[in-house]
Amino acid sequence: QVQLVESGGGLVQVGGSLRLSCAASGRTASSDPLGWFRQAPGKEHEFVAAITWSGGSTFYADSVKGRFTISRDNAKNTVYLQMNSLKPEDTAVYYCAADPEGDYTSPRDWSYWGQGTQVTVSA
Repeated sequence: QVQLVESGGGLVQVGGSLRLSCAASGRTASSDPLGWFRQAPGKEHEFVAAITWSGGSTFYADSVKGRFTISRDNAKNTVYLQMNSLKPEDTAVYYCAADPEGDYTSPRDWSYWGQGTQVTVSA
């Protein structure tokens, strides 16, 4: 079992920045790839970013590439999502996920999920 707890969401103006954190605990928390997804009202879960255990490989959705940065601190079992140049279309509930199998971009391939944190970008 892996437990994930997100924090850092909030309300920010267009062009602003936020940093999300996800604290992971459990049996494989320190060795799993970790990822971020988001879900806007009425839409499916959307892949945002993922990072391997070593942090040596990162993956991003085209919609956030160049604006968002995923990183992790394995000593703290925490993954971060630095979000810059935020746009109204980034408004969503952001979820942390762990233990993927196969396609990193598919929410169905991730086994563990946090409760989510709301990010709202106001125009």
